[in-house]
Amino acid sequence: MATAQHGPLNLDAVPSAAALRIAVVVSEWNAEITENLYQGAHAVLEQKGCSDIQRIDVPGSFELVYGCKAAMHAGFDAVIALGSVIRGETAHFDYVCEAVATGIKDLNLQGKSPVIFGVLTDDTLSQAQARSGGKLGNKGAEAAVAAIKMATLAI
Repeated sequence: MATAQHGPLNLDAVPSAAALRIAVVVSEWNAEITENLYQGAHAVLEQKGCSDIQRIDVPGSFELVYGCKAAMHAGFDAVIALGSVIRGETAHFDYVCEAVATGIKDLNLQGKSPVIFGVLTDDTLSQAQARSGGKLGNKGAEAAVAAIKMATLAI
């Protein structure tokens, strides 16, 4: 869901989150970015009536998977993973991004509760800033919308 391509979020089309318990797992690494993502997610959840929001801080994006697994097993209706990995001079970026994406995918396959991938994987700090409340919107807010929609998915 790219805000820049689709315009501002239309929260009118998002179901109520009043009955939901949502965990937001936040990486402490690149805190300037992840705090903005959290603020965006939290604002959307509150606006949609969610009063049971649990923040769980983990050291870095690699640790998001474990934090999300713990939250998933604690019975939350949805879990949001928020992180920021910015490319450096080594292959570390590739390993972390692949591990986090695969880990969150694997958690979703367990089917206990949806785990939303709100991890920025940017080449530069300015790209991350643009996606965490800057000119390209706030991917944390978008992750909150996805969490609500998935937690209330009627099949």
